[in-house]
Amino acid sequence: MFTTLLQVAEQPQGSMLMSFLPFILIIAIFYFFMIRPQQKRQKELNNFRDALKKGDHVMTTGGIYAKVAEVKEDCIILEISEGVKVKFDKSAILSATDKGLQQQ
Repeated sequence: MFTTLLQVAEQPQGSMLMSFLPFILIIAIFYFFMIRPQQKRQKELNNFRDALKKGDHVMTTGGIYAKVAEVKEDCIILEISEGVKVKFDKSAILSATDKGLQQQ
C-alpha cells in the first residue's frame, strides 16, 4: 500500500488531470442533458401558472379538466362543471387545454 501511495505521488500532474477528466465529462453531460432542460421546463411552468387568468381552460395534475373561475395569490378556484367550483393549489395546474376537450 505504501508503494502505491509513492507511485501516485511521483506521477506527473498531467496524469492526475487525465484520471479526473472522465468524471468531469460525466458531470458536464448530466448538467447539459438532464439538469438544465429540467430547470428550463420548471421555469416555463411557473411562468404559465403565474399568467393564468379567469376563463382559461386548464388540466390539473390529477387529470381534471376545468375552467379558471378565480385566481388568488397561492390558489386557484376552478369550475369543473356548471356551478361546481373547487379550490386548487397553483402547483396542481399542469397545462392549458382547448375548450373543445373539456366539453367531450
